[in-house]
Amino acid sequence: MSSLLFSNPHLSTPFLPQKLSGHLSATKATPFCTISRSPTAPRCAVDTPYGGNVPTFPRMKVWDPYRRLGVSPYASEEEIWGSRNFLLQQYAGHERSEESIEAAFEKLLMTSFRQRKKTKINLKSKLKKQVDESPPWVKNLLNFVELPPIEVIFRRLFLFAFMGGWSIMNSAEGGPAFQVAVSLAACIYFLNEKTKSLARASIIGFGALASGWICGSIFVPMIPTVLIHPTWTLELLTSLVAYVFLFLGCTFLK
Repeated sequence: MSSLLFSNPHLSTPFLPQKLSGHLSATKATPFCTISRSPTAPRCAVDTPYGGNVPTFPRMKVWDPYRRLGVSPYASEEEIWGSRNFLLQQYAGHERSEESIEAAFEKLLMTSFRQRKKTKINLKSKLKKQVDESPPWVKNLLNFVELPPIEVIFRRLFLFAFMGGWSIMNSAEGGPAFQVAVSLAACIYFLNEKTKSLARASIIGFGALASGWICGSIFVPMIPTVLIHPTWTLELLTSLVAYVFLFLGCTFLK
């Protein structure tokens, strides 16, 4: 009977209400999945992971941000950035995984920022404590010193650096007397703005110029001649030292 059925594929019987085909079907349908003999197709729809083939970050529920990113608590910012970029690239396309990685990364950045801010505050507190514990003569000396804004420091540094460069360029033509005079006038002007006293500003300005000229006259001759340009005279080098003293006087003294 079986041989007859296979020899006549269109034969029907009361016991076989459906026609038999001459070959076996490669695919069988079920209510839940499609079973196939193809090695590339998924065997069942329930076997396919949620979200397709996108991998899921396995440490999304880890509370510690260091463990979530897979770095040490003593890791540097470069290592944290590297771990974050690597994980985002590995789990790209899975929204919840990316959000979990970014949340841990932002938490570590905020922790690092608070630590730097705390260290800066502690440094100021230590300096203030050292000043308070210093001898009286040190306190009196520090009363004449102030720290201006960074912008003010750079503007005045540029001015006196320009005067120094101008003096060097004109060293072959004559001495730097004019540049020194302009620098002294600028120093007195800046000091007068702070002290509101022209007499005090003039005393500090001339004192800075005299101190710089004396120090230059003492220490410049000690410099080996091989380090000095042939056209640079003792007067020019001394004026450069004086510019430094004028800059310090008008910027940090009060």
